[in-house]
Amino acid sequence: MPTAVALSHVAFEDLGSLAPVLEERGFTIRAVDACTADLPGLDPLGPDLLVVLGGPVGVYETQTYPFLSAEIALIRRRLQARRPLIGICLGAQLMAVALGAAVYPGKNGKEIGWSPISAGPEAGACPAIAELLAPAVQVLHWHGDTFDLPPGSAHVAATTQYPHQGFVLGAQALALQFHPEVQAAALERWYVGHACELAGARIDIARLRADSVRYTTELLPASRRFWRRWLDAAFGADAGV
Repeated sequence: MPTAVALSHVAFEDLGSLAPVLEERGFTIRAVDACTADLPGLDPLGPDLLVVLGGPVGVYETQTYPFLSAEIALIRRRLQARRPLIGICLGAQLMAVALGAAVYPGKNGKEIGWSPISAGPEAGACPAIAELLAPAVQVLHWHGDTFDLPPGSAHVAATTQYPHQGFVLGAQALALQFHPEVQAAALERWYVGHACELAGARIDIARLRADSVRYTTELLPASRRFWRRWLDAAFGADAGV
């Protein structure tokens, strides 16, 4: 039975739509709190799939949040071994740093809300991304930091505000700045957990909630197709998942 470890940074940013897809493939899922876990004691190559989720801290804040250094080291070892790995938002930024790229506060302000993504110049390196590029699909963006593309990676997704929205490294490593996993009801926890950030960014929560209800209707089936196609590519037809 394949195993997946989900590294989380805040409890309400979870696997979302990815969880039932993993369960239908027979994965046993274990959630690990990256902030308090013994990360040096966690085998980076142990699970069949590692998913590094989002959070409100900056990758560069290692003095304030020392666990980040251990998390980057764990991700680096996983990447070096070319074992399947997904990073979402903060997770994507951690992957970028582990691969030698820079992460820093974006110059174009916070990108919070729903909008479509466009294909990056090397979108063909991740055929699954086509599921999220359909005209009716919009995804949730929730970040203020951005990253440079790591050496050797393929740029697969973009927006006008921040072009570096996604990259892949081969078939096994997927990094997404945006959130394809979210579901409308679960986002209620985000509105509370990120209340200070939303207020500081002058985000209208009622409008964000209405947009979430509207756009997850199209995103949910598209994201499920996306996850299935990516898993097929990452594990291959004979991997049993």
